[in-house]
Amino acid sequence: MLICPKILSSLVLLSLLSLALGDDVVVLTQDNFDKEVGQDRGALVEFYAPWCGHCKKLAPEYEKLAASFKKAKSVLIGKVDCDEHKDLCQKYGVSGYPTIQWFPKGSLEPKKYESARTAEALTEFVNSEAGTNVKIASIPSSVVVLSSDNFDQIVLDETKDVLVEFYAPWCGHCKSLAPTYEKVASAFKNEEDVVIANLDADKHKDLAEKYGVSGFPTLKYFPKGNKAGEDYDGGRDLDDFVTFINEKCGTSRDAKGQYNSKAGIVESLDSLVKEFISASDEEKKTVFTRIEDEVSNLKGSTARYGKIYLKAAKSSMEKGADYAKNEIQRLDRILSKAVSPAKADEFTLKKNILSTFA
Repeated sequence: MLICPKILSSLVLLSLLSLALGDDVVVLTQDNFDKEVGQDRGALVEFYAPWCGHCKKLAPEYEKLAASFKKAKSVLIGKVDCDEHKDLCQKYGVSGYPTIQWFPKGSLEPKKYESARTAEALTEFVNSEAGTNVKIASIPSSVVVLSSDNFDQIVLDETKDVLVEFYAPWCGHCKSLAPTYEKVASAFKNEEDVVIANLDADKHKDLAEKYGVSGFPTLKYFPKGNKAGEDYDGGRDLDDFVTFINEKCGTSRDAKGQYNSKAGIVESLDSLVKEFISASDEEKKTVFTRIEDEVSNLKGSTARYGKIYLKAAKSSMEKGADYAKNEIQRLDRILSKAVSPAKADEFTLKKNILSTFA
C-alpha cells in the first residue's frame, strides 16, 4: 500500500482526461526529431525520464495541453524519453527532468520554459510564442464519480463488475495514477457490465472506513458475485489493469478499448467448427444442426456470438469454402478506414469468428 505524501494538488484531471490524451503528445526520437522539430511549426518539447516523479505529475497537465493544441497546425507538442535517447537530450543540454523547451518555427535553437507546470500556464506560454489563441480543452471523463448518494446503487449492483479507486484530493500518488485510470475507464466504456469508478475518500470518510481504506490510492474490485469487495493488488500500468479486468470480467479489450482477437470466440462452438470444416458437404448439414442446438443453449453475450457462428456456417455451406477468407478480407478493408467504435466492435467480432472457419 502506497501512503501518499502531503502534496497539495487538484483532482480536476480525474474528470477531464480521456483515452485520446497521451496519443496527442507526439513521441520524438533520435530518428524523427529533426523531421518534426525546427520545421514549419513551433514545437514545445518535454525531455523526461520514465522513472521521474515530477514527470509523472506533469503528465496529465502536459497531455491536457496536447489535447488542446491538437487542431493547431502551427504548433507541435512533443516529448523525448531521455533514458532511451540520451544523446539527443545531451545535445540540448538536458540535465534534469522534466526539462521543457520551446523550438520556434524553422529553428533548432530552443528557449527554455521556466514557468509553472500547469496546462493553463503552458498554454499561455505557447500562445505567446506561437501567436495562437488556443483555449484549454474540457474533456469528459469515462470514470464514474461516486458519492454517498450513489455508491450502493452503482457499486453494489449485482449485474455490474465495478473497480473503485478510493483517493484523496491532496494525494500525489493519486494524481500520478489519474491519467492511467482514465485510460482504463475509456478502454471499457463500451462494456455495459463493467464500471470504472472513483470516490473522494477524504470527503466520504464513512465509506472509506467501511471498506478498510487507510492509504491512498486504494483500489477495490466489486465483482457481480462478491459485493463485499476484493483488494486490487496488481500493477498500476494500463496493461496491468486491462489484463486484470479481461480475466475477471470475461471481456476482451485491448488498451485502446478495441476488441482483441479473443473477442466473440466461444470454445464449445470452436470444436464444432473444426468438425464442420473437415466434414463433407453432406456431413456439414448434420454438424450445422449440432451448432444450432449448441447456440440455443447459450445465454447473454455468448448467445449473440452464437448467431454470428450460425450465419457464418450457413454462408459457408451456400457460398463455398472460400467464403470466410473473402469475408475477412472485406472486413479488413472496412476496418482500415475510419469507422465508429460500435461498428469496429461489430466487424471485429465477425472477423474473429470467421477466422475459425477460414
